[in-house]
Amino acid sequence: MILKEKGNTYTMRSDLIYDALGTVQNRYLLCQVASKATRKFHKPNTRVQETMNDVLTRVGRANNPDRVMGSTEEAYEPQRRAA
Repeated sequence: MILKEKGNTYTMRSDLIYDALGTVQNRYLLCQVASKATRKFHKPNTRVQETMNDVLTRVGRANNPDRVMGSTEEAYEPQRRAA
């Protein structure tokens, strides 16, 4: 389903998930990949939802599933905060 609002076109997240399942067959693994990638690509002062949609779009359009699933390194460095 495609939504249009004030000249912008939006795709429903469920459609993005179904497209991404073509690249990553396992739903649990897709959740893990999307979660790690969302944390890695998220920029401050932007909506997490937009970052997640971007990640799902990238995974869905990936030509090579091995590139998406190839790395198992830590996606982010935990930041310590002073108490």
